[in-house]
Amino acid sequence: MPHVLLIEDDASVRDGMELVLRRHGYGVATAATGEEALALLDSSDGAKVELAVLDLMLPGMDGFEVCRRIRARTTTLPVIMLTARGDDHDIVTGLEAGADDYVVKPVTAPVLEARIRAALRRAEPSTPSRAAGADLAGLVIDRAGLTVTKRGVVIPLPPTELRLLLELSASPGRVFSREQLLASVWDHTFLGDSRLVDAAVGRLRAKLEDVPARPRYVQTVRGFGYRFGPL
Repeated sequence: MPHVLLIEDDASVRDGMELVLRRHGYGVATAATGEEALALLDSSDGAKVELAVLDLMLPGMDGFEVCRRIRARTTTLPVIMLTARGDDHDIVTGLEAGADDYVVKPVTAPVLEARIRAALRRAEPSTPSRAAGADLAGLVIDRAGLTVTKRGVVIPLPPTELRLLLELSASPGRVFSREQLLASVWDHTFLGDSRLVDAAVGRLRAKLEDVPARPRYVQTVRGFGYRFGPL
């Protein structure tokens, strides 16, 4: 039974979402504030949490800061953010803070459950069949061990960013459209959003590149998408 932490200050929304998730077989812990959520994650019960659903508009510490603090604690916990508006600035800021995905409220039960399932699948260990590993201009990608090192230093990556890097680096020089990456990495054949790809690329570059504004590894092909290299 996957365990979800639901962080939402509106009691009626929180209770409704909790009921839906429990009916779909999830264990659910709830928090009404960011401070309460972080305290729960730091407790013994926090070890059970496999995914967080995080409202951005919280009293006190807002959802952006909660997401940053979650990411400072762990790179592996998937975070789906909830926003009451389809506001581009809120969405981009939340994704840059480290969220893996987002949904706009009010959200239907099938959409929320599908997004949770997709995020949990991304968090599962996987070993791509293409190429056991590669040393690419100082960046070592161990596809079997699912580790990335640069000049001997391990670079911890959240599951979504790791899957994105594995997908791109499996075919160096090949250009992937945002739609292809949404389908292969996010499993978003439904309600896809290119901002998810762009934000993940930005986070990945910040960790991999010497000069993120002049990327060597994850490069933009204007008007088409992204490619790994040429280096």
